[in-house]
Amino acid sequence: MIKSKRNLPNLPYFYSLIDWKLPTLSRRKSATMKAQTVEDLARAAKKRVPKVVFDYVEGSALDEIGYSRAQRAIRRVQFNARILRDVSEVDPSEVIFGKKVDLPIVFAPTGYTRLMHHVGEPAVASAATKNNLIYSLSTMGTVSPQELADVVPHSRRWFQLYVMKNREDSVAIIKQARDAGFEALILTVDTTVGGIRLRDLRNGLTIPPRIRISTVFAIARKPIWWLNLFTTKKLEFAAFRGWNKSLLELSNTIYSPAISFEDIKWLQSEWSGPIIVKGVQSVADAKILADLGVQGIVLSCHGSRQLDRGLVPIEILSEVVKEVGDKVDVFIDGSFMSGQDVYAAIALGAKAVFVGRAYLYGVMADGERGVEKVIELMRRDFVNTMGLTGNRNLTEVRQTGAVLRV
Repeated sequence: MIKSKRNLPNLPYFYSLIDWKLPTLSRRKSATMKAQTVEDLARAAKKRVPKVVFDYVEGSALDEIGYSRAQRAIRRVQFNARILRDVSEVDPSEVIFGKKVDLPIVFAPTGYTRLMHHVGEPAVASAATKNNLIYSLSTMGTVSPQELADVVPHSRRWFQLYVMKNREDSVAIIKQARDAGFEALILTVDTTVGGIRLRDLRNGLTIPPRIRISTVFAIARKPIWWLNLFTTKKLEFAAFRGWNKSLLELSNTIYSPAISFEDIKWLQSEWSGPIIVKGVQSVADAKILADLGVQGIVLSCHGSRQLDRGLVPIEILSEVVKEVGDKVDVFIDGSFMSGQDVYAAIALGAKAVFVGRAYLYGVMADGERGVEKVIELMRRDFVNTMGLTGNRNLTEVRQTGAVLRV
């Protein structure tokens, strides 16, 4: 029998292995530091906010079939890989409308962000700015365009617009975005009527949250969230101050069911900067929009929060890029939760990926620090996948490509 030769303990070697760190007293910060996936942050977020808030972020329309289908579709993407390439240095940056971003992601517009965390949109925009990314403010935001610009003046800011029943209301909001230095306008076109989200209806979600008997128990379970709500500025829609009814009622009040391609021409007369149309769900519509001269389109199912059982955007991405990619920047959204997910879209030809739910999990879990963690994790996984597939930049990622398996 062969035996190991034993020596006296090697103390310098032992000391070199010691990696003791003082534990943080903040459970919130500790959970953020330990998170290895966005799903880890989602679990932390669920412990931080009331059920009604978490359900608002996690839920989608009606039977929530579309959301689960979108997640499965992204997982069906198989990466092609090249070997024997020097990937000692990889560059995940992209140029969008003439300016560089450090990752091919755009922070999507999401409404009611101060419902998730008391700082809200400025926390998300600040994290994006620190990482040289673009932040999109929603018409349904809880801060106004100027309020965001004042707090995060050096951010790259896009503004998301709904064409409202009263066009003058839309014009007024466009002026706010222009005056506040927003560089691009995102026109959302898949909300001609409000989606039916059963979780929100069952939870009785309103903005601001109403105080009911059940609220007393909710306060007891999530006291810090409620304390932040009661001790910071009033939670309301910046564009619709004073509204206190359900979200579905608000949607049906402002969304215009009469929107058409003619409104693109109208918008071009009102806005001189880049226009991105969000909510494209067919190759045919992508062609029409490209011919109309918009600068970008977003293949989008609205996070499956509007139409349930709609088209999964990634399933038409390659075809849309083939048809109009030389005329217009093609973006995509829909359940992208990791750097690998983002890589899948870029490999299939997307310019960049709009990320929404992922950063909302981060902000619910730990505010701005949680959003920064989401970016960190996405960057780690994206760069790692670039190296493993033998790609040094995004041009090579698209050339190497990927396959959407049936």
